[in-house]
Amino acid sequence: MDPQQLKHALGSGLLSFPVTAFGADGQFSPEPYKEHVSWLSGFDAATLFAAGGTGEIFSLAPSEVGPIVAAAKDAAGETPIVGGCGYGTVMAIELAQSIEKAGGDGILLLPHYLIDAPQEGLYQHVKAVCDSISIGVMVYNRDNSIIEADTLARLCEACPNLVGFKDGSGNIGLVRQITAKMGDRLTYLGGMPTAELFAEAYLGAGFSTYSSAVFNFVPQLAVEFYTALRGGDRARCEAILNDFFYPFMEIRNRKKGYAVSAIKAGVRLQGFNPGPVRAPLTDLTGEETEMLAALIGPYKR
Repeated sequence: MDPQQLKHALGSGLLSFPVTAFGADGQFSPEPYKEHVSWLSGFDAATLFAAGGTGEIFSLAPSEVGPIVAAAKDAAGETPIVGGCGYGTVMAIELAQSIEKAGGDGILLLPHYLIDAPQEGLYQHVKAVCDSISIGVMVYNRDNSIIEADTLARLCEACPNLVGFKDGSGNIGLVRQITAKMGDRLTYLGGMPTAELFAEAYLGAGFSTYSSAVFNFVPQLAVEFYTALRGGDRARCEAILNDFFYPFMEIRNRKKGYAVSAIKAGVRLQGFNPGPVRAPLTDLTGEETEMLAALIGPYKR
């Protein structure tokens, strides 16, 4: 899939990030992972992101990312697969190239590691990664990596394979400036934790889609919410927010890192075997798992 085809695919529907399955020994477990990805690909997701934030990229060895992307490609059928990429420039280039070699259709460039950086440094970082591969690239504004509109415009001019902009900052003023300045040069992806809680605001700012973490375990509900949002059915959106997403948010907010751990628990409750989260995250307690089970009861597969 060339970058422009990926750009079109990204903007054509809902996106999601499969959790990464680990075995009892803590290592990547390909078969349970492929079983889950195959199930997800049967629902209406435009693209799946392997080894992304919900896939615990921050806990993976760089050598694990390529095999995870390859496993996702093997299981996903016609659904495009984008690989998670990040850290410092040298490591990000190595990861990007391993994703391309594994058959990935693109990369999501997550924030670099630890330190803040000036706009020129961010420009050089993103450009170096884009230049190192031929597949499509999406940049992710979040935490210590906030690319401003003028910097992004320079990158769009210099990097033909830069096709997407994802935002997890919640800075609606900045993202609206970016969508106004760049227009249809990029596809715009909402990337706040539990993105459905912010989807209406991002839609108004020019973002056509977002990545749904809960698609991992309630894909039919995630698609229903997305369809209602895009169709302007505000009453249905509010009903789903009140019945599911706000109660889920209460579980998610009980402990740091539960934005990932609660998703993995939901996958487990749907009968898959994704294994535990890796340190430094922790899994839900028994009580919290029971709370989640009650919430997803109507959506059991």
